[in-house]
Order: sequence, then C-alpha cells, then structure tokens
Amino acid sequence: MTAAGPDASDTGLLAPGRAGSPASAATSDTAYLRALLDAEAALTRAQASLGLAPAGAATAVSDAADGADFDLASIALRARGGGNPVIPLVADLTAAVAGEFGPYVHRGATSQDILDSATMLVAARTLDLVLSDLERTGRALARLAEEHRSTVLPGRTLTQHAVPTTFGLKAAGWRSLVLDARDRVHAVRLSLPAQLGGAAGTLAAFTAFGTEDTKALTAAFARELDLAEPELPWHTLRTPIADLAGALAFTAGALGKTAVDVLTLSRTEIAELAEGSGGGSSAMPHKANPVRATLVAAAARRAPLLAATLYGAMAAEDERPAGAWHAEWEPLRDLLRLVGGAARDAAELTEGLRVNAEAMREHLGLTHGLIVSERLAVELAPVLGRARARELLTRAAERAVAERRPLADVLGEEPGLKDLPGVDLAELTDPTRYTGSAGVLTDRALERR
Repeated sequence: MTAAGPDASDTGLLAPGRAGSPASAATSDTAYLRALLDAEAALTRAQASLGLAPAGAATAVSDAADGADFDLASIALRARGGGNPVIPLVADLTAAVAGEFGPYVHRGATSQDILDSATMLVAARTLDLVLSDLERTGRALARLAEEHRSTVLPGRTLTQHAVPTTFGLKAAGWRSLVLDARDRVHAVRLSLPAQLGGAAGTLAAFTAFGTEDTKALTAAFARELDLAEPELPWHTLRTPIADLAGALAFTAGALGKTAVDVLTLSRTEIAELAEGSGGGSSAMPHKANPVRATLVAAAARRAPLLAATLYGAMAAEDERPAGAWHAEWEPLRDLLRLVGGAARDAAELTEGLRVNAEAMREHLGLTHGLIVSERLAVELAPVLGRARARELLTRAAERAVAERRPLADVLGEEPGLKDLPGVDLAELTDPTRYTGSAGVLTDRALERR
C-alpha cells in the first residue's frame, strides 16, 4: 500500500513529546490507512477461509490493499460526505480490486466494524512500542536503585524537609509505578478485540450472504488480525476503549511522577539530579533544561482529560451512536501518541539521569540537624519523659536555627543531656543513620520482575 503525497500535516510541529517517536509513526494517517486496509483484507480472507468467498477474492483484495495507491487527502475530504473515512476507502479499494472480485470488498460489514478493528490494530502496534520503552525505563530505574541503595537525601513532604530517605528507595518507587503501568498496558494489549457486527450488531448481512456460523466468522476475522475474539459486537459496548483509556492515562501519570520529581530535584538551587543531556535555551546560553522530564510531565497533565473524553463517549445511544463513536477517534489517537512519546522520553531520561550524591549529602545539613528531630523525640522520651523531651527539643531547635549551629552541638550544651548514659548525640543526629527500612524496602521492590 502506498499513499499519494507526503503526510505533511502530521509532523508534530507543536508536539515535541511525540515528534519523531516510533509511536507517532505507528499512529500517523498513513498507519491508520494501513490498518483500515489490513482490516478489509482480513475480512475477505476470513470469509474465504470458511468457503464464503472465493480464494481468488482473498488474494485480489489483499494484493490491492498492499499495492494500490490511495490518496489520503482525497479520502479525508470525501469522509465528510458519510462522516467517516471507511466509506470512501471502500470505494477506492473496490475500484482497485475491480473485476469479478470487487463485490467481495467489505462484504457484509459496516464502517464501524472496519474502523474499530483498525483502531485496535493501531493501538496494538503502538502498545507494543510503549511496552518496550517501559521495559527500558524499568531496567534503568533498577540500576539506579541498586547503585544508590544507601545514598541518603532529604525526604520532602509538603515541599519541606521531613526525615531522611534514600535515593535508592525513591528510584525503586518510580520503578514500581512503571511496572504497574507495564502490567496494565500488557493486559489491555492482550484483550484488544476485533469488531464485527454488521449494520446493527446482529451480523444479519453476513447471514444473508450465506454465513451459517457467524461466531466462526468472527473468530476467523480476529485470527487474521491477531486480535482477541469479541464475545459480542461492541459497537455501543465500549469496554475496550475505556480499558485502553485507563491504562494509557495511568501510564502517563506513572511516568509523570518520575518526571516531576526529576524537575524538582534538578532545580539550580537543589541540583541533586540532572538529565544526561539537557536542552538549550533560545536566549540563555548557560542553560541545560530538563527537557525530557518536562515533556513527560506535560503528557501526564494532558492524558487524564483525553481519557475523560473517551469515558464520556461510553454513553452511546442505540445500536450505533451519532457522535459518541466519532468523538473517540482523535482523543484516542492523541492519547496513544502522547503516552508513546512519554514512554520514549522516560526511557531516555532514566537511562541518562545523573545523580549528585554529594549535593544530597550536603542538603541533609540545611536544617542544622532538625531533619532527625523525630528520632530524637522517640529516643529521648523514655529517658526524659515525653513532655520534657519535647520542651528540650523545641528549645534546642530554636537555638540551632537562630544561631545557625548543628543541633548536636546545641543539645550537647543542655544540662539535662550531658551526663545521660547511653546517649550518643553524634549518632542520634546523624541523618545517614536514620533511614529506617529504606534499604530493605528497596531490595523488596527490586525482587519484582
């Protein structure tokens, strides 16, 4: 199959997150045309396999679908006449087949059968690419988690330093989300069904053309496309689209978590992380912007609204809807492209991420030891009593901040602590010794495959 003219309107000029990505190519107008033609050819082959069409018809339709020239721009413009691109495509494919086998093109089908099946093909081909990039990202994050299992940095809650954590645990958490996304995408990929129902989901036309076992025909059609066999025609039963929307939106959010953390930690004044090769600025030569993380974060913000449109389209009236089905096409393709591009960028981001362990260690001291106040409260309460320990720590914390001195030094001057047996203030105020089960949790997370 060839398409006349370049696909110039589909370059992604304002979509750098997906421009040039494998997912962008897999969802292009040319790719959609390929899927539509694949669905038409598969239907004729399925009918021929059951003796419902001549073997020559299957060959003729398949050859025409592969070799004829189809004008994308013309098909798009003529789609306005019937509201979908299948109608003009069938006319062009029938003309390309010509002769005695022309009537076997699209025999018994309705436009939605072909467009829904083609959409599932496009989704399947795109999800395979997404899964590959999610695996790359998972491997990169596993390496980071292993390497930095004991690299301590400030934990931050509500934008403020909380208690110490490890970068290994943070990376392991990112990976856990990525694997959650992978598993959801994989499950949806396996469940994507073919669509075959005829005009109103009864398969009546196929019966009129001589099909005695419509279930066998649906199964043969699904096999030809390497898609799942549907239990029922799903013209207005949009579970496959909703499942796809949910998995894609979740994936965008899962990757977005890593991206927003990287964006925060790569700020100039924090600089605990940096992208392997930052992007430039048109005005400021010194900048190395975290472009990959920025694009992933942008995708995470757009994906939920696209998914919401697809969920809204589930309210599809009658046996074939006016508007609900049509409302799905663009947001679903946008969602596939968005997540495909984000998965590519996330893989590149995590594979090249640079970790500044020295900056992380330095930042542990920004609060002069207050980052371990929780530990001190727990350790001193049994010795001094809860109320007295709280009073002492509050006073010492205020002095440490006001005098810009380490909390351990201030506490060492407190009469109530000087001679307490078994109290090692240097050890108690060392943030690297207060990471709880971070190492064990990291190891546990990395056991998952």
